[in-house]
Amino acid sequence: MTGLFNRLFARCARLNPHFLFLWFSAGMVFGVVAMFGSVVLLTRTLLQTLAQMMSESPEGSNDQVLQVVVPGVNLPISQLAYFFIAILISGVIHEFGHGVAALREQVRLNGFGMFVFVIYPGAFVDLFTTHLHLISPVQQLRIFCAGVWHNFMLCVVALSVLLLLPLFLFPLYSTGAGALVIEVVEGSAASGPRGLFVGDLVTQLEDCSVQGVEDWHTCIKHLSQSPQTGYCVHSASLQLSWASGRVYRRLDGTMECCSNGSLSDLCFSYSNNQENKMFACLPARKTMESSRTCRSNADCQADPTPSLCVVPSLENQTRLIRVRHPPQSHMLFLGYPLHLQLAVSLTNFVPRFGFLHFDLPVVLETFCKYPLTGGCTGNAVCEFVYVYLVSLSGALAVVNAVPCFALDGQWILTSFLEATLSSLVTEKNNRELLGFFILLGGSTLLAANVALGLWMVTAR
Repeated sequence: MTGLFNRLFARCARLNPHFLFLWFSAGMVFGVVAMFGSVVLLTRTLLQTLAQMMSESPEGSNDQVLQVVVPGVNLPISQLAYFFIAILISGVIHEFGHGVAALREQVRLNGFGMFVFVIYPGAFVDLFTTHLHLISPVQQLRIFCAGVWHNFMLCVVALSVLLLLPLFLFPLYSTGAGALVIEVVEGSAASGPRGLFVGDLVTQLEDCSVQGVEDWHTCIKHLSQSPQTGYCVHSASLQLSWASGRVYRRLDGTMECCSNGSLSDLCFSYSNNQENKMFACLPARKTMESSRTCRSNADCQADPTPSLCVVPSLENQTRLIRVRHPPQSHMLFLGYPLHLQLAVSLTNFVPRFGFLHFDLPVVLETFCKYPLTGGCTGNAVCEFVYVYLVSLSGALAVVNAVPCFALDGQWILTSFLEATLSSLVTEKNNRELLGFFILLGGSTLLAANVALGLWMVTAR
C-alpha cells in the first residue's frame, strides 16, 4: 500500500462538489438495486446450471449471463494478456470510486494498493475506519456503492468505444466493404493454394452478401440451415457421361455418380423437363465459377440459353460453398460450414493506406471482445462473443453487489438496513441478526454458482 496517489484522489474529490454529490447519489441507488438484482441473477444462473447438469447435452451453456472463466479451458491462452489487463483496469476503477467517494464524505484515505491473488491482479483502498463509523448510513452507502457504480459506468464506456470504433478509425480504416481475413488455420479446409490468405477481402458466400464479420457469421449460419445451393448450368453440358448408369447410393443415403477418382469432379443432381431425377458428374469449379445460384429450374429461365438447376449430391450436413474474395478466383469449400467458420478469423476494418496494418483495430477489437466457449482454440472467431471490459467489469459489479461476507455487498446491506429499518427494528442486535442470515444466504448462493460453474467448465 502507498500514499503516493492520495493527492490525486483528493484532487478528484474536490473537482465539482455538486456534480459529485449527484454522481455518487446515483451510484447509491444503482448499488442498492444491483444488490437485489444480483441475487435474482445468481438464482437464475444457478437454476440454469442445475438444468444443464440434469440434461445429457451441454447445449445452451453459452446462454448464461454469468460464467466461470478458466484460462486454457474456455479462455484461450493467447488472450490472457487482454484478460488480465481488463481485470486490472476494472479493479483500479472500482477502488478509485471508493476512494473519491470516501474523501468527498470526509473519510480519510490511508492509501491505495495493488495485489495478486493466485494469478489474478486486484486493487484496494484503505479507509480510516473510525471516520466511517461517524458518518450516516446514507453517506456510507454512497461510499460502499461507488465501486459497483464505477464498474457499471466502465461497462457503458467500453461498450460505447466498441460501437463507435468504426467512427474513431474512419480516417485510417474503412468498413462495410467486406470481411478482411487476418488469420487462416494452417491445414484447415480454408487453407491451401486456392484457399483464403491473410489480407483477402471476403465479399460473398454463395448468394449471401458479406459486408462485415457479422454478415460472415450470419451467412454461414444461413447456409448450414438451408438446403444446398444449386447452380444454373446449360442443358447442353449435361450430357450423360461414361459414369451414367453407374449411379449408386452411399451409406448416408445420398447418390454418387463420379467413379473416375478425380478430386475435381462432383456428382450433381437435377430434374429434366419430365421432372425425372437425373445425375451428372461435372467438374465442380468450372460448373460453379460462372453460374448463377438457384433453388429450382424456374430460377434459371432468365438465362439466354436453356439451363437447368443442378445441385451437388452431398450428405445432409455437408455443404459446397463458393467464397468470393476478389480479385482472386473463388474458393470452393466442401465440408461442414462450422469448420469454415472456425478456420478463419476476420475483421471489419480494411486499411485505407498500404503502410497500415490491421494490428491496431484487431488489438482494440480483441481488447473489447473475446471468444468464450470451450470449442474455441487460438484466435478462432466463435459464435458467442463477449465484451472483455463489459463482461469483466460487469461481473465485478455483480459479484461485489451480492450480499456476501467480505464483499462490498456485506457493507451495502448493513448500511441499507441501518438506513431503512432503524425505525421499524429498533434493536440493533436484531438488525444485525437479520443481516447475518441474509449474508449467509447470499454467500451460499455465490459459492454454489462458483462451484457448479467450475464443474460445468472443467467436467464437460
